[in-house]
Amino acid sequence: MRRYYEFAVAVILIGILALMLMRSLGEARLAMEEATVQSVAAAMRIELLEAVVHRETTGAPLPASANPVDWVSARPAAYLGERDAAPEQTSVWYFDRSAGELVYRFDDGHRARFRLTREGGAGQGRAVIAGIGLARLEDKTD
Repeated sequence: MRRYYEFAVAVILIGILALMLMRSLGEARLAMEEATVQSVAAAMRIELLEAVVHRETTGAPLPASANPVDWVSARPAAYLGERDAAPEQTSVWYFDRSAGELVYRFDDGHRARFRLTREGGAGQGRAVIAGIGLARLEDKTD
């Protein structure tokens, strides 16, 4: 009978450890997804700066589009294009026409939002040339 109790305790401990591991893996997955979003945004900022510098040196006009993807040569992976409403898919990029925002929809449903800024200034912070930049807005949850 004692063996059954030992086995039950071992199963309970393994179950608790498995649950803790699953929770930690889920948190790590979300952190990796956030890091990926940040790296894509950083790459887009660099491409925006390159586009602005190129156009400033050649005298060509800047694009009129509010969609930062139209300004860069490389689109983010899983970019769905311009949309009027949020898509059902997760882990995708899209441009919300009504809000004028580039959005990444995370696997858990919350959304990272970015806006192309044309008026940049002292408070803008990251990577702004000639007032053009990519600002991250407050995340939204569904």
